Amino acid sequence: MLTAGEVAGLIAATGWIVLVCVLAMVLVKLARLLTETTKAVSDLNNRLVPLLDDVSVTVNETNRQLVAVEAIAQDVKQVSAHAAKLSAVTQTIFTGPLIKVSSLGYGVRRAIEARRPARVRRSQ
Repeated sequence: MLTAGEVAGLIAATGWIVLVCVLAMVLVKLARLLTETTKAVSDLNNRLVPLLDDVSVTVNETNRQLVAVEAIAQDVKQVSAHAAKLSAVTQTIFTGPLIKVSSLGYGVRRAIEARRPARVRRSQ
């Protein structure tokens, strides 16, 4: 028969064996996880380089288009400034003489009405 110390040693050895087996399983799973993670990072790295190249091309094209749009916006601003100046000149050219002609017409009408006999004015 086994003594109490031998039984305790046997139980402790069995516990250590179980603990080592569990730790070995955990380490195997951890190794698989690290392998899969390494594969995923490698795949991501392989996909990332062309993607970054595409993004770089897109950004360059966008910058080129923005330069073109900026030039167009500058031209539109210049055209609208010219249109505003033209509108002001046109208003000055036509409004001044139109007001003078209108004033002259009003003055002539008042002068004609003032020269009419009083009786003609009452009948109207």
